[in-house]
Amino acid sequence: MAAITGLIRVMERAARKAGGKLRRDFGEIEHLQVSRKGPADFVSRADRQSERTLWDELRAARPDWGFLMEEAGEIEGDPRLPRWIIDPLDGTSNFLHGIPHFAISIAVQEPKLDGSGWGEVTAGLVYQPITDESFWAERSRGAWLHDGRLRVSARRQLSEALIATGTPFSGHGDFVEWSRIFGAVGPEVAGIRRLGSAALDLAWVAAGRFDGFWESGLSLWDSAAGCLLVREAGGFVTDYRGRSLPICADQVLAGNDPLHSRVHKLLAGALRD
Repeated sequence: MAAITGLIRVMERAARKAGGKLRRDFGEIEHLQVSRKGPADFVSRADRQSERTLWDELRAARPDWGFLMEEAGEIEGDPRLPRWIIDPLDGTSNFLHGIPHFAISIAVQEPKLDGSGWGEVTAGLVYQPITDESFWAERSRGAWLHDGRLRVSARRQLSEALIATGTPFSGHGDFVEWSRIFGAVGPEVAGIRRLGSAALDLAWVAAGRFDGFWESGLSLWDSAAGCLLVREAGGFVTDYRGRSLPICADQVLAGNDPLHSRVHKLLAGALRD
């Protein structure tokens, strides 16, 4: 069992406080005040309140750090210090439809030493309020579910693999690209799942529940914590070209070593044809 550092305790305390409010609102979905932000893209009062709670808690603990948040955008802090990357409610559509599959995602990103921007993610946490599961990782310290070590699955054959994805929807994503990838991957694997929360999908890859994951068109807050979880659980995360970026967001391909390689080959072939 790894000793939980003060930083992870700060992140978990903030996530649990925000998560408690999400649980209460989830039980009264019909009373939520929902505003439309764009085609099939809704933001709820619960979403905004969750972000505010996370902001308050994390700012109190690290007052000089900056923020990158889904709703409030970028809030600059001391450029020499890390910043928080926050998704206060990943899986908003699930939440608003009464589907108990959503999460809070918090990551810590370090500034580059040369001052040219942002670099590595060094800590991440994905918290599922309904199941009270807290997936967390720190660079070089492994990935954990509460106090249990996480490892990506050991499956090597595509025919045994369960792969997660996110599908395009109204106004978002490339249907042609996704269809070509699905057509190449689908016939080779045991199953494909679309559950509606990229942060949880990546946490479940780290936990060995899913064997792999692909999606494009994500934002940094969707995948920052999840990318670190998979890597610290012994897996690989790259873009579709096989590049291992600090945060893979626009294109994400995750899995254990042999399956990542096999799915990448299928994916690359589908996009090349």
